[in-house]
Amino acid sequence: MIPGKEAIRGLRCLRCGAVTAPTLVVYLCEKCGGNQEVELDLALVRDTWPREELDAEEDQSMWRYAPLLPVESRLDGPPVGMTPLIAAPLLARRFGVGAVLVKDDGRNPSASFKDRASAIALVHAREAGHDLVVAASTGNAAAATAVLAAPAKMKVRIFVPRTAPRAKIAQLLTFGAEVFAVDGTYDQAFELSIAATRRYGWYNRNTGFNPFTREGKKTVSFEICEQLGMRAPDLVVVPVGDGNIISGVWKGFVEFQRLGLIESLPRLLAVQAAGSAAVAAALAGDGVLRPVSGETIADSISVSMPRDGEAALKAVRDSGGYAVTVTDDEILAAIPDLARSSGVFAEPAAAAGLAGLARAHAEGRLGGARVVVMLVTGHGLKDVSAAMRTAGEPRSISPDAAALEQVFGA
Repeated sequence: MIPGKEAIRGLRCLRCGAVTAPTLVVYLCEKCGGNQEVELDLALVRDTWPREELDAEEDQSMWRYAPLLPVESRLDGPPVGMTPLIAAPLLARRFGVGAVLVKDDGRNPSASFKDRASAIALVHAREAGHDLVVAASTGNAAAATAVLAAPAKMKVRIFVPRTAPRAKIAQLLTFGAEVFAVDGTYDQAFELSIAATRRYGWYNRNTGFNPFTREGKKTVSFEICEQLGMRAPDLVVVPVGDGNIISGVWKGFVEFQRLGLIESLPRLLAVQAAGSAAVAAALAGDGVLRPVSGETIADSISVSMPRDGEAALKAVRDSGGYAVTVTDDEILAAIPDLARSSGVFAEPAAAAGLAGLARAHAEGRLGGARVVVMLVTGHGLKDVSAAMRTAGEPRSISPDAAALEQVFGA
C-alpha cells in the first residue's frame, strides 16, 4: 500500500484543463478561476494496491480506501463511512425495478454525508499547517466539520444563513464551533467565508471551492461497489445543490473502473428542488448555468448558483444520466413515504431523492434499470419541523382509563 498523497499528479482545472502542482493550498484554477479536481496516478495505485489487500482490510470506515485518498494521515475520532445499503423491496415493486437500495449516510457521526468531505479537508488542512478551518454552510457541512474537528483539537469558524435549521445550529455550538449567523442567503454566507479566507489566510473547507472535499465524497461510491459484490448499480439517485456530491459520486465510480475493480459505470439521476434547479435547467437547455432563486424547504440543496455546477453537469452527461425537478410538496411527502417504505428517516434534501425517483418513474425514464441506489444524505432529525409539517401532530388523550373507550370504543 502507498499513501494516496504520493499518487497525486496535480490539481486539474475542470474548465480549462490546466494542472497545478499540489504543493500549496490552492483552491481555484490560477489561470481561469475554474474549479479543480485532484488527479491521481491510478496506474501507480493499481500496481501497488492489489485487490487482495482491499479484501483483507479490516478497517470498516472510509479510511479503508487510503491509497485513493490524497492525504498522508488519517483523522482520529468517530469512524466515518461504510454506512448501510438498505434494501427497500416495497419501492422496488412500486417502480418496477429489480432492487431499490437506500445508502443511508445519515448514519455518519454528524448524521450526514458531509462527514466524508470534512474528514479529508481537516486532514489536508492539518498537513498544510493549519489548525483553523472556516466554512460556509446551510448546516450539514458545518456540523460535519465541527463534529470531526473537536476530537482533533482543531478550531472551526462557520458562516451560516440565519434561516439554517436550529438542530444544525445546536450541533455546531455543542461541538465548539464559532458560529456566525449571516443576515442573508447561503450564497452570501459563502462569499463572506471566501473573503475571510483571502483576508486572514484561514483554511477554507467550502464545497465547490476546495477540491479536496470531492475526494472524501467519492468514497461513498467505493462502498456501494463493495456492498454490491464489486459491481456498480444501474442508476444512482443523488439530490443536487452545489453539485459537489454528484461530481464526487461519479469520480468514485470512474476511479474504481479505471482500477479494474468494476466493469461498468452507472447512470446518474440528479434531483433538484424546483426553486433551486440551476443544474437541471442547464441540462435541459443550452448547458449554461444561470442563477435561480434557490428557494426551497430543502435547505441542504438550496443554492442560487451551484458552486460546483460545471463538475455536476459533466458528471451527469458523462454517465448518460439526466436530471429531474421536484416541488417542495413532493419533497415533504417523500419524508414519511421513505420512512414507511424503507425504515429510513431523512431530512428534506435527502428525501428529495425518493421524490425524484418517483418523478422519473412517472415520466417513464428509468430505462430498464434493475438495481437502483438512492443516496440519503442526511438524517430526519436534522430538520424536525419539516417532518412535522407532513407527519402531523399526535392526538391528545386524557390519562383517565375511561378515555380509552371514548377513543377506541368499548
